[in-house]
Formats: sequence, structure tokens, C-alpha cells
Amino acid sequence: MVRIARAFWGLLGLLLLLWIAADPAALAPVGLFPFRAGMVQVTGILAMGCMSVAMILAIRPRWPERWFDGLDKMYRLHKWLGIGGLVLSVVHWLWSQGPKWAVGFGWLARPARGPRPAPGSDIEQTLLGLRGTAEGIGEWAFYAAVVLIAVALITRIPYGFFFKTHRWLAAVYLVLVFHAVVLTSFAYWATPLGVVMAVLMAGGTGGAVVVLLRRVGAGRQVRGRIASLTYYPELRVLEGEVSVPEGWPGHRAGQFAFVTSDRSEGAHPYTIASAWHPAERCLTFITKALGDHTSTLPDRLTVGQAVMVEGPYGCFTFDDDRPRQIWIGAGIGITPFIARMKQIALEPPRPPQEIHLFHPTADYSAEAIAKLTADAARAGVHLHVLHDQRDGRLNGERIRAEVPGWQEASVWFCGPAGFGHAMRRDFAAHHLPPARFHQELFAMR
Repeated sequence: MVRIARAFWGLLGLLLLLWIAADPAALAPVGLFPFRAGMVQVTGILAMGCMSVAMILAIRPRWPERWFDGLDKMYRLHKWLGIGGLVLSVVHWLWSQGPKWAVGFGWLARPARGPRPAPGSDIEQTLLGLRGTAEGIGEWAFYAAVVLIAVALITRIPYGFFFKTHRWLAAVYLVLVFHAVVLTSFAYWATPLGVVMAVLMAGGTGGAVVVLLRRVGAGRQVRGRIASLTYYPELRVLEGEVSVPEGWPGHRAGQFAFVTSDRSEGAHPYTIASAWHPAERCLTFITKALGDHTSTLPDRLTVGQAVMVEGPYGCFTFDDDRPRQIWIGAGIGITPFIARMKQIALEPPRPPQEIHLFHPTADYSAEAIAKLTADAARAGVHLHVLHDQRDGRLNGERIRAEVPGWQEASVWFCGPAGFGHAMRRDFAAHHLPPARFHQELFAMR
């Protein structure tokens, strides 16, 4: 989360400083309307900066994943940027329209305009001629962006509808790029601010084209076929095995993939619950009925059905040199730990680590727990299963009581976000270094 915050505020801070350097006079305006002109420019620049980086992240680029510690964190930044771009766009719109409304109501008097300076080049002349068009379509693009971003943020809206409408933001973004290029102060383009904005909008434009052509992650997609399906009714959990005969590069325990079983529904992310065997070339996915899509999977999927698998993604890969690891897999969050135990059974870590796995669950299946117990035994992992109705809720105090020497451990958490944040705060209050608490932010919306 620290890197996400640094990236978000660092981007806004950089653009703000570059704007001040490009137009220092804007900080000492004479009158409301000159001040308004500066605010329209800076809020527009900040909004387009957020939207451009969000559009670049939308195509799931590989190069920043390691720095952000996984695609899940990149998508959290993508969400922050979307919200930031929305808020800044609203402020930009209010600065643009508010004084006009005040003049219309007679609350303000519009200052007399002097003659506009003559354009210094043919390019500037062309942009001046496009101002009316850019203002008109930019306003309608803003309204569309507000609606589409709201659809993305309101999780009660079905994922299928979100998937179908979210790519329209790419088209809206291209309209806003035109709006920004025409209406950004022409003098800015010859400054470092102009260079940075040009690079960001060029990258965002490329990302928008990839999204509109439906080529996101195309280089990491392989065709697969469902080999088996097992349903656990007590847990409302479906375990599926997918064979990937060609193209899959292998994966590490804790990584995830996007799986498409229905093109109209789009790709959904699922943690891979199996170690990689090059000879077998199979992937196991475990899903729980938590939403409109996952609730229908047992009825919609069939053995032999073709699927598309994209990945692998993620950095929740248990990499550290601590003598102990504490794993917390809450509910369906147990999935990456199953994969890691299977991997350890094949390739024990060197040097050996003492591992304690805590699995709190509201639902209970004797068959599923028997499989989990067998995986833990083969991997030499200390398993602690807590059924909420029988054992009560898991907390940091119970973990510390069960794991002597927990101060030397790293903690790996996958489960509900609120529970994870509570555990993080609890261990931080007991002086566990924040860098040793690893949490999968498995929410792509």
C-alpha cells in the first residue's frame, strides 16, 4: 500500500510542480477570472495525468508488476487513479462552468476581453480553430466518464455489465485526449510539463487502442480445456482442473490467472491452486459462489469445455529468508497456500522453514478439510483449522499463542480485505515490521 500511495501522490505532485514551473504567474493572478483560467488548466492536467496512467495500467503491462509487488497492487493503483481522475474532472468542470453560471445569474460581471494575441505558428492557429469543438465534445465525454467510472466503482452492479461497459472508457479517454491537446495552454508544450503530458497521453492512447481492440494480455493467453470439475456443496466451492497443452510458461505458487469461459462475461481472475508439472500441464482453480458470476459456474461449466487462460500474474510467491512463515488463508483465500504446499512437497525450501497455516472458515466440508490436511502433512506444514461456529474468530493473539518465535516470522495473508487490514494493524501494534506482512489485494474492481 505504501508504494501505491507513493505512486499516486508522486504523480500528482510531479505534475503540480511542473505546472508551477511552466506558469509561475498563475499563482499570483489579478482577479477571479485569471485565477479561474489557471485552475482550469491545472485541474485538467492533473485529471488527464491520472487517466493516462490508469489507461496504461489497464493493459496489464509486465514491467511495473515487480516494483508494485503484483498486478493486484497495480489494479488498486488503477482504481485510485480512476477515483482521482473523476474527482479532479469534476473540479475542472466546476471551475470551467461555475463562473459562467455566476455571470448568467448576475452575481459576477464578465471582464472585458482584450484582443487575443496573434498565433505564433500554424499549429497554434489550427488548435485555436478547434477550441469550440474540443470544449463541446469534452463536456459530453466528461459526463460519460462520470457514469462509466461510477459503474466500475459500484460493486453491486453485475460484473458482466461492468465488463461490457468499462472498455467504453477507452473511447471516452481518446476524446478527452483531443480535448486536452487543443485546450491546454499552447505555451506549456515547450516546457518539461508538456513533454511529460505528451508522453503520458501517448502511452494512454496506445493503451486505449489495445483495450478497444480487445487485445489486453493477448501475449500471455493460452487455450485450455476443462479436464475435471468437483463441487463441494457445503462450501459452495467449485474445483476445476484445466489442461493447457501448449504455451503456458509455468507459474509459481501464489500466482493467479485470468480465465475466460464465456466471451460475453469476460475474463475473471482466479488464484492457481496447483504446483506446476511440465509433464502434466494442468492448472487447478478453486472458486466460491460469492457473486453473480461465480454462483452460476457449477451449472455453466462442463468437462471438455474450451477456456482461455491468461497469465501468470502476481508476486504473492512466499519469497523470503525468514526461519518461520505464518500463513492465514481465510475462506476461499486458502487457495494460494494449497498451491504452495503442493510445491513444497515437490521441492522443499532451502534452508527449511517452519510454517504454520491458519485456515478460518465459516463453512465446513469434511472432504475438503481432509484434502487440505493431507497436503499439509506432505509439505510438513502445521495446519490450524478454525471453524467459526466451533472455534470462534481468529485474531492475532491466538496466532501468537500458537507460534512460538512469531517475532522472527513473516506473515502471508489472503482473504477478506477488512480482515487482512485488521490483522496487519494487530501485528504492527506488536512491532512486526510492516514489510514482513504480505497481503494479496485480490479485488480487480
